[in-house]
Amino acid sequence: MNIGIKDPSAINDEEQQAPTFEAKATWGNALRFMVVMAVLLGLVYPLATTTVGGWLFPEQAQGSLVRDADGRVVGSSLVSQTFVSDEYFIGRPSAAGNDAGGVSGSNLAPSNEALRERAQADALAIAQREGVSVDQIPVDLITASGSGVDPHISLPAAELQVARVAQAREIDEASVTELIDQALENTGWLGSPVVNVLRLNVSLDERFPVATTTTSSVTPVE
Repeated sequence: MNIGIKDPSAINDEEQQAPTFEAKATWGNALRFMVVMAVLLGLVYPLATTTVGGWLFPEQAQGSLVRDADGRVVGSSLVSQTFVSDEYFIGRPSAAGNDAGGVSGSNLAPSNEALRERAQADALAIAQREGVSVDQIPVDLITASGSGVDPHISLPAAELQVARVAQAREIDEASVTELIDQALENTGWLGSPVVNVLRLNVSLDERFPVATTTTSSVTPVE
């Protein structure tokens, strides 16, 4: 009698089919896992973080926008701008042209001759503009930041420009200094106090507007 004994050919068929079933199960699990993770990380997580971030930090979530007295957006407090008029405080030099879309440093070593020439030329121009000697110029007005869009200058760098700004706007220096004190940031335990150049210039226009005939006012961002 052959009771309980399987046909050898049937056993071989089962052994051949088993890897196929296991492969299908493995691919099915992988596809289901991929779909679940795509929904969680590609939809649920970004939606949750965006919603919570916008609720807890509405200003930062919108780009830390700066507005003028008329409510027009004139820039972001995180990105520097180019100011050349005597009526305004001027920020650090920028290897990126103050372009947030092209953030970069100069990548020049301190020993680089081109960097030395640029720094010397800037120092002479600043000394002439502010009516001071080169030795009185804070280093951050000569050196560019690593990002190229640093919106801040040091307190000494802002104080160096007070006389020029006050004279150009025909106001007293004490009023300008008061605005600097109000614009100070990072006044806690860590780091040194800094001044946001764009915010300071906007507050200047609000308190002491420049003549309507000049084109040097802070330009709204379209």
